[in-house]
Amino acid sequence: MQEDFHYYATYCAAYLAGYSHEDSLAVAYSAQLVDLCSVSFLDRIGGPRQAATTQLQAELTDASTDPIELQTITRIWASFHFLPYDLYARKAGCSRLYLWKYRLICQPNGALVKETVDLAKGRGLQAAGLAMHILADTWAHRNFAGTPSLVINNTDRRFAELLPDGTERPIAFRHALSAPDDLEKDLFTNTMHQSDENSIMNLGHGRAGHLPDYSFLRYKYLPAWADYEECVKDNPADYYRAFCQMIYALKYLRAGEDAFQPDTYDEAAAAPYEEEIRAILEKRQLSASQDWKAFGEKLSGSSIEAFDLGRWQAQYRAAADKDATFLGRFILAALAQKSMVTNRIFASGNLVAGFSVNLKEKGFKGLRDFSALIRYFSKEDAQ
Repeated sequence: MQEDFHYYATYCAAYLAGYSHEDSLAVAYSAQLVDLCSVSFLDRIGGPRQAATTQLQAELTDASTDPIELQTITRIWASFHFLPYDLYARKAGCSRLYLWKYRLICQPNGALVKETVDLAKGRGLQAAGLAMHILADTWAHRNFAGTPSLVINNTDRRFAELLPDGTERPIAFRHALSAPDDLEKDLFTNTMHQSDENSIMNLGHGRAGHLPDYSFLRYKYLPAWADYEECVKDNPADYYRAFCQMIYALKYLRAGEDAFQPDTYDEAAAAPYEEEIRAILEKRQLSASQDWKAFGEKLSGSSIEAFDLGRWQAQYRAAADKDATFLGRFILAALAQKSMVTNRIFASGNLVAGFSVNLKEKGFKGLRDFSALIRYFSKEDAQ
């Protein structure tokens, strides 16, 4: 997904869930920040590098593929963008390493979605926004894994767009990273094929380019993990489900008393606007930001300011208690999420994301985690 959904659509979902305009902006800001909180960003503000929720293209280009670096990459991308669906999935006739990577394939409504939302409960707007980014990405990024893997993430070169009139149109790819995708020609940018199993080119949905990020696209393709059998992806349907699930999850985080349940959607809250929402999702365009912005401003009657990465940086740098700042609360939420997901992967017997300690149960052990996380996990509420 892109800024159009993570920032503007998340604002709309938060407002429909009962948040005020200002609180909806804070949730939306935090959701979008997940795509920008890199090591480079954290170095600029003096934050802990372990809180990185993404890796910039330049950072990935410079990354090695030794075991330690692969674990670092996996902890980031599996925790925040490709949340694993079933860490105990079975597949016959494969090696242990293949099975470890296969179990990292992302799908919506897995057990870790519930844990992600529950972890954000009572811990502030930043944690809520971070959780909404992860939840939404389980719909857009389904069928791919957040670890470099040719045998999982590779695709056959044959892709076809499924048009509304029932016809199909071949999709072509190029590797010009500076060129925008050409919707008129169905020409998109993807990563270059690399036969190295652990190449960065085989991370996530790189082999499918930005196709998962466009809400209007319906397409079919042949993924490696499914033995190159045909798979159909209906982005408009998935994005609508993601939007309705965000409303439900945000209501739970704001005031819900009952337990969060996966595969549950607040379609009633979206129903008065369903036609308008679906029209935005179906519109053939590279970015739907302006349409979501207009819809959100109609909902709230307030202006939605553009996302500004620098907005909270001075506050964080100057603060004596950085954990109490906007970015400090986001950083703690990110560290907690990464710790939780990494621990669940490790506890399943899977070493692709490295070793982990369950901080909530075992306490601080000095393993590149922060003692602040112990306080975070022990809190009942957050400001």
